[in-house]
Amino acid sequence: MMQLIDVGIIGGGPAGLNAALVLGRARKSVVVIDEGRPRNRVTHETHGFLTRDGISPGDFRQVAMDQIKAYPSVQFVKDSAVSVGGSDGHFQMTTASGTTYSCKKLLFAVGKRDLPLDINGLSEVYGKSAFVCPYCDGWELRDQPLVIIINGARAAHMAMMISGWSKQFTICTNGSDDWSYEQHKQLLLHKVPIYHSPIQRIESNVGIVEQVVLEDGTVIPCTGIFFAPKLAEGSELPRAIGCRLSEAGSVIADDFGKTNVPGVYSAGDAATELYQAITAASMGSMAAMGINSELLSEAWNGES
Repeated sequence: MMQLIDVGIIGGGPAGLNAALVLGRARKSVVVIDEGRPRNRVTHETHGFLTRDGISPGDFRQVAMDQIKAYPSVQFVKDSAVSVGGSDGHFQMTTASGTTYSCKKLLFAVGKRDLPLDINGLSEVYGKSAFVCPYCDGWELRDQPLVIIINGARAAHMAMMISGWSKQFTICTNGSDDWSYEQHKQLLLHKVPIYHSPIQRIESNVGIVEQVVLEDGTVIPCTGIFFAPKLAEGSELPRAIGCRLSEAGSVIADDFGKTNVPGVYSAGDAATELYQAITAASMGSMAAMGINSELLSEAWNGES
């Protein structure tokens, strides 16, 4: 008979790992399934995480796993979950290798995934000199000439944000200008250069951007780029088991990660648009407490 594990965690990033840590310390049996291909693997450093500022994503995970190994009830499986089924108290997770795990509760910490970068040359600089979050990488590009690739209502907000790190920046809408008159007026008031011509290519040297070339012949020298990525659900499994999702593809969950499906939780980038490692880790911690509280309540009341 297959052993019934307390919690199955799909995803081994900051959210899944912090949940595993809290649950391990709560003496719950846990299996963490992760294929080892995080979205932030393209970056060299993780920033804004107290005591871990500047650590590589790979080293961050390794340190976390080494510390969690102190709690023997947690096991790590390098594999990808391909299907989930069952109901509260008796879920099944099957991996690509054909192994099935049975668990009482499920936690989706599957993050988001990047859609293909459709700008010529952007993939060569992504994670090296082109980034998506100024809080994560703005310090490294401070006072440098930057290009912001963005359009719509977010453009004025991003311009304001970037101004805290550099006053030398240009907005490229890449052919689109679907913003309001007031938003456009605000950018002009602050003398932000704006180009609407589509981007022909990004030229770089060993991952460091040198200039952005537009289809109308305009050349914009720069040493860094911020852009708005196009993201999709990190996994189809939450949707497959019945979780409600937002328009942005985030699993809808409460403050303790609880979804609309009994016994199913979600945390980290899978359940938010606030994409920071420390945010994901805190959400994993809260989800773990929610799960542990539910398990304790069931045991206390003789429901399991």
